[in-house]
Amino acid sequence: MKTFNKRQGGFTLIELMIVVAIIAIIAAIALPKLMSARISANENAAVATLRSIAAAQQQLQASCAIDTDADGGGEYGYFGELSGAVPMRVYDNVSGGAIAGTAGTDELTPAYLATPFGSIDANGFVERQGYLFRIFLPDAAAAGIAEAANGGSGAAFPDSANAEVMWCAYAWPVDCDKTGVRSFFINQEGDVVAYDNRDRAYTGSTGTPAWNAALSNAGTPDMGSQIGLAVMGLTSGDTNTWTQVGN
Repeated sequence: MKTFNKRQGGFTLIELMIVVAIIAIIAAIALPKLMSARISANENAAVATLRSIAAAQQQLQASCAIDTDADGGGEYGYFGELSGAVPMRVYDNVSGGAIAGTAGTDELTPAYLATPFGSIDANGFVERQGYLFRIFLPDAAAAGIAEAANGGSGAAFPDSANAEVMWCAYAWPVDCDKTGVRSFFINQEGDVVAYDNRDRAYTGSTGTPAWNAALSNAGTPDMGSQIGLAVMGLTSGDTNTWTQVGN
């Protein structure tokens, strides 16, 4: 009677170690490329979003939906107003100035930005694809007033005349070097400029750009100042180099 030894199927420890080593090598090569691709995609999306915001601002201003001095000139708006999430500013016959609109009556219909742009956090930021966005409108001295928590003007209303001709918006990474690297700026001129965050990182809710960060600090800065492009010999408000983004 013959007996046969049955070999148990499976991998040896050495074979498993080789497989794990191969997977680790592939991951080490692929992960940086995946991270780079993700950052590039988020940055491209941020630029496209800023251009969409600029288009929405042009539509809002041209429609005269916001005219808080009743002079027939339309004004630019915040995310909450552009998305229809909060009532727009309106003219008050009693005070002759701006007041908050009435909920259920003064929302923009149809809205010029998609509904998700109405999700403004407690800092007045909107988060989209790894980036934070913020809109500034001008006060009487043409300095920037940021959007209030959860949308709208809050206690400080933009200047009616200046808001007819000026606005700006920034986009910066939620987590610099992970969700994005560069920070971006756009205003009523429609050109997008970028800062590479090499010397000072704008990141998350703790490292946010001021309203004049990308604007020239020559003289008395205001929202009508030129963009601080080094190629033009201009120094930006944050002393960093902002460069134009191609189409």
